[in-house]
Amino acid sequence: MIGGTRQVAVWACTRPVDMRKSFNGLFAMARDALGKDVLDGDLFLFVGRTRQTAKVLFWDGTGLCVYAKRLEQGRFAAPWSQGDDGRWQLT
Repeated sequence: MIGGTRQVAVWACTRPVDMRKSFNGLFAMARDALGKDVLDGDLFLFVGRTRQTAKVLFWDGTGLCVYAKRLEQGRFAAPWSQGDDGRWQLT
């Protein structure tokens, strides 16, 4: 379950991400590129260069979860067109 009873922030990486990354690689991206602590329980959104794949990294209190989505048609919006500091928060 994502979120529970508390408000959850969603942080999007505004740079294309290598979608071969999984738990450790995405954890490092959230820490280094976004400057956030994954263990705070926020959601971290990463979109691949082709914008056909997206991953969400989440700490559920007992371990890391990675949720992935690959589109068969169309593309995700490019979060990297939204900001230049490497991150932005979805509200």
